[in-house]
Amino acid sequence: MSTASMRQPRNENGINTYRRIVEAALEVLATRGWRHASVAEVAERAGVTRGAVQHHFKDREGLFTAAVQHIMDERIRRIEALQDVDRAPGTGTREIVHTVVELHQGQAFTAALQLCMAAADDPVLRSRVAAMELEVGARGFWALIELLRLDGKEQKVRTTVQAFLDSARGLGLAGILNDDSRRRAQVTDRWVEMLDELPRFG
Repeated sequence: MSTASMRQPRNENGINTYRRIVEAALEVLATRGWRHASVAEVAERAGVTRGAVQHHFKDREGLFTAAVQHIMDERIRRIEALQDVDRAPGTGTREIVHTVVELHQGQAFTAALQLCMAAADDPVLRSRVAAMELEVGARGFWALIELLRLDGKEQKVRTTVQAFLDSARGLGLAGILNDDSRRRAQVTDRWVEMLDELPRFG
């Protein structure tokens, strides 16, 4: 993301205010959609002035892009944190795969989808979102390969992991339209089996 679009806070109060703003922005974007999401409503939900929002973000696009960047970073951190979880033997792949799929559900995913849809028709926003998607996508891809101890040099490993991540996104979209939890669980279990068949280290 361009540093011209946002100012990172340095003190604790600023960090807390920044977090409240981006979380409020995420909620507004998910519930109101890109067209109707406003800086004023974000400020109201965050309990801050509009000036406080403008102190951290240069423009509306920067505000909502930062909100989605924030939740995507949180998603990657949650995936990476699975490295430190103690699991019963034979349960690792299942827990990791189900976690990744569930991270593509709910309000956060809906907000990210709203931003991507808006970016399709806005050249300036598109460049910001495309860069963010590439960065976060690569981090998530390699974090998953490392977690599953897969051989990332193998073409079959790379294409299968990417197909799984694409499927997780598709399941997220299906979950927006209907209660798809039963089918989602079945598809996820099948992905566990396929990923377990891939070449591993050690």
